[in-house]
Amino acid sequence: MVLIQYLKLIEPREVKMKGKKCIVIEEYNSPYTEPCIFEKGEIVLVGEKDSEWSGWIWCTKDSGESRWVPENFLEIHGDKGKILRNYNSKELAVNVGEEFYILEEEAEWFWVENETGKNGWVPIKNLNLI
Repeated sequence: MVLIQYLKLIEPREVKMKGKKCIVIEEYNSPYTEPCIFEKGEIVLVGEKDSEWSGWIWCTKDSGESRWVPENFLEIHGDKGKILRNYNSKELAVNVGEEFYILEEEAEWFWVENETGKNGWVPIKNLNLI
C-alpha cells in the first residue's frame, strides 16, 4: 500500500516524523511472531508497565492474547483498560540497510512501512533519518 493511501486510513495524530524516510542502523528481531489486534472500545486487563520502554503497558484481551500497548492508547481504571483507538502490535524484524517511511511515532517506537508494504513497529534507536 502506498504511503498516501495508508495515511488516509490511520486516525489523525500529531507526528513529528510522519512521512520522513529512515534507514535501519541496527538489526531488530521481535520476540513476538504474531501481532495482536486491539479494537477501539475493547476492554482489557492491564498488567505491568514495561521496564525497558517507558509508555508501554502489558495488556491481556478476553481471548487471553497479551501484548504491549502504548499507555496513550488506553483509558485505565484500576486493573482494567479501555482501548481508545484501533491498535496493531505488529513488531518488525529488520536488517541493517533496510529503508522505511515513518507513519507514526509512539513511546520511542516508529510505525514504519517500506515500498513493498512491509510495515510494523520498530524501536527508534534502531533507525536513522535519511
